[in-house]
Amino acid sequence: MHKLLTDQPGQKMLLLGNEAIARGAIEAGVAVATTYPGTPSSEISLNLFQMSRESDLYFEYSVNEKVALEVAAAAANSGIRSMCVMKHVGMNVAADALMTLAYIGVKAGLVIITADDPFMFSSQNEQDNRYYAVISGLPLLEPSSVEEAGKMFAFAFDLSEKLCEPVIFRTTTRLNHATEAVSLGKIKKVKTKGDFKKDPFNYVTVPAVARKLHVKLLENYKHAEKISETSAYNFITGKGNLGVICNGVSYNYVYDAATDLGMRDRIKILRIGFSHPMPAKLIKDFLKGCKKVLIVEEGEPYMEESVKAFAQEEGLTLPITGKSKDLFSRLYEFNPGLVRRCIARYFDVPYTLPDTVDLSNIPEIPQRPPNLCAGCSHRATYYAVKKAAEGLETIYPSDIGCYTLGLLPPLSMADFLICMGSSVGTSCGFSKATDKKVIAFIGDSTFFHSGIPGLINAVFNNHNFTLVILDNGTTAMTGHQPNPGVDMKKLNLEGFGHVSIENVVRGIGVSHVTVIRPYNIKKSVEAVKKALNYKGVSVVISKQMCTLYAKSLKMLKALPFYISDKCKNHRNCVNELACPAFYVQGEKVKIDPDMCVGCSICAQICPENAILPLKNK
Repeated sequence: MHKLLTDQPGQKMLLLGNEAIARGAIEAGVAVATTYPGTPSSEISLNLFQMSRESDLYFEYSVNEKVALEVAAAAANSGIRSMCVMKHVGMNVAADALMTLAYIGVKAGLVIITADDPFMFSSQNEQDNRYYAVISGLPLLEPSSVEEAGKMFAFAFDLSEKLCEPVIFRTTTRLNHATEAVSLGKIKKVKTKGDFKKDPFNYVTVPAVARKLHVKLLENYKHAEKISETSAYNFITGKGNLGVICNGVSYNYVYDAATDLGMRDRIKILRIGFSHPMPAKLIKDFLKGCKKVLIVEEGEPYMEESVKAFAQEEGLTLPITGKSKDLFSRLYEFNPGLVRRCIARYFDVPYTLPDTVDLSNIPEIPQRPPNLCAGCSHRATYYAVKKAAEGLETIYPSDIGCYTLGLLPPLSMADFLICMGSSVGTSCGFSKATDKKVIAFIGDSTFFHSGIPGLINAVFNNHNFTLVILDNGTTAMTGHQPNPGVDMKKLNLEGFGHVSIENVVRGIGVSHVTVIRPYNIKKSVEAVKKALNYKGVSVVISKQMCTLYAKSLKMLKALPFYISDKCKNHRNCVNELACPAFYVQGEKVKIDPDMCVGCSICAQICPENAILPLKNK
């Protein structure tokens, strides 16, 4: 049995933040859960997927976030509790559905998780999704700890049903990936089947209906304001006339800083957990008891703007600061030391930085930039494309996935990237605006997510570029989740369909379609050359299973390679491939047999044929 299905209320369990959220959803009686995987939210989905195999929960990896939200919205409007999980940039994709769903509302609870990523540990931006609550008019909840994240989920569903609106549940990477002992609650009985009652003049948003629904949304908003004012998730701790207003993980840093600085009897802290609508009266009353207030929030000055507006409405003139040159930045994550320093500086409290450990006698740690795995099929594909394109002026639009690491030398195969699916759309623009050969790269999961419309656009408008679809048989970057092109039978899972990328591409109308096996370098180079010479839209599907995925399925059979005495130290292998299985000992290049997966790419490009398979490992 999955550990998160343990039905022993009161038992303590050490859980990751994402595990606590998944458990909280189960305790709250979620019946339908949908997602498109994305770090830092991925483990929420993984645990829900695993639990769905042992329970009445319906879970799906949807093709993208918009579809995921649409599936969850329909379930919630059929009367069953639903949730939709995504990382912060996924909300951009789901926003088209979100904005109008706010008008329509829900009949049963619907919670939308947005996992924001300050510092961009695994993202292309660090947008602050609290503003999605503002523009949609929906309530927003923000937990501060792992246990609170799990316990807040039941409140989120109840709130959604009280307001008949979806609720946005915002986390950040630090909370998603922290670990804490969590007390298990009672698992609520799941209602798995509902009924949709037709009501087209409230559900079909033609303009006349939408105008009426917007009025309803604003009435719901007023109701949400009243709930926010008295919510237990907006609370004050401490005492004194120095005030700090904070949210999320920042609350923990502020609380510890007040203790470390000996200011617990001088600082009072307002923690905002129900952060949209902001509790105006609670904040105004808090400000009236302060002579100075500091706002501690990662990301944008979302709370700071509101707090200053509330102060102006009350005619208060006390100093209120958060984001400033000398205090908090809009960039990156906060940490306890930073918060402690800023609190001491702002409130003019004597503070001496703790002594740092003397590291002068410790050698510098070698830098380890991110790299494609040993034997990664993307490296072979990039090498083949690079060889095929020799002599051409090229532009390489890339996309979101492991293969984005192709931007690093010596591969240097990424020139432009905006978002999921953008490689195809931007290739259309580059092919019209320049005379260079445009070669785009997109992964299999990303192709299904948002690459298909761009390819249809390219065919219809007769653009001229080559699209390389890197089909490694899984959604690799976020942890080997399935996508429509995955053969689920390899995972011993029944009941799933399978969508052929080649059939989709041909069905769109692409005339020149080639499937290559990138580990065969010579044939791959020849096939890519033909695709590059084709005038119009050509597609190369590079088909080779992710090595880590293959290893997990026990499908890696090849023996590792070694470098024989024939080697003349040309180092083509290192300088052109940079596979992490290579290392230099003395002046000789060696291959780590524990890392090598036997892909043979290096052996095929060695001018002396000096790289040979081991007879046995």
